[in-house]
Amino acid sequence: MTIATNIQQIEQQLPEQTKLIAVTKTKPVALLQEAYDAGCRRFGENKVQEMVDKQPQLPADIEWHLIGHLQTNKVKYMAPFVSLIHSVDSLKVLEEINKQAARNARVIDCLLQIHIAQEETKFGFDEAEADALLNSPELDQLTNIRIVGLMGMATNTDDEAQIRQEFRTLKHLFDRLSTLQKPNVAFQELSMGMSSDYLIAIEEGSTMVRVGSAIFGTRN
Repeated sequence: MTIATNIQQIEQQLPEQTKLIAVTKTKPVALLQEAYDAGCRRFGENKVQEMVDKQPQLPADIEWHLIGHLQTNKVKYMAPFVSLIHSVDSLKVLEEINKQAARNARVIDCLLQIHIAQEETKFGFDEAEADALLNSPELDQLTNIRIVGLMGMATNTDDEAQIRQEFRTLKHLFDRLSTLQKPNVAFQELSMGMSSDYLIAIEEGSTMVRVGSAIFGTRN
C-alpha cells in the first residue's frame, strides 16, 4: 500500500466536517513530501524541535500542528509558523504561547487537552480545571491566543465500549463549553481519534483525527 492510497482510503471514511491530521513524527521529510503530494496539508508533530527542522524543507502552505506534550521553553521556536497547538495542559503554557505569539505579531490557535483516559501517563485538564481556566480573569488578558476547542486521547485498550464512552464524555464537555462567549474563546474543533480508534471518534463527533501508522505504516 502506498502513502497516497492510505490517505485516499482514510479521506473517503471522513465526513465533511472532519479533517485529517497526518501524524508525521519520526518520519523523514521525503515521506512527508509524499503525503503532501497525495493531498495532505495538515501535519502533526510531537516534538517542537523536529517540527522546526522539517518546516523549512517543505512547502509553505502546510499547516503544522503540535500534538505532543509542550514545554514552555520550546514555544518560541515554533511560534512564527505553528497553525494549531493541540496539547495545552496548563495556564502557564498558554501564557507562554501568548507571549511568543505577540512577539511574532500573531494570534495562535490552541486546544485544551482534556484527560479522558484511564491511564495516569496522559496529560491534560480534568473537567473542573478546564472550567476554571476558561472562566479565569487571567485568560482574558491573553489576546494573542484563541482557544478553539478540545483534544483528548482515549485509553489504549481493545475495549471499544470504553473508548466510545471516553470520546462521548469529551464531546459532551465540548458541547457544554461551546456556549462560552469570550473574545479569545471560539470552540469549533474537537481533536480526538488516532489510527486505532479514529472511526469510533468520527461517530462520536470528532472534527480532527490524528492518524500516523494507518498512513505511514508502523513506526520503526
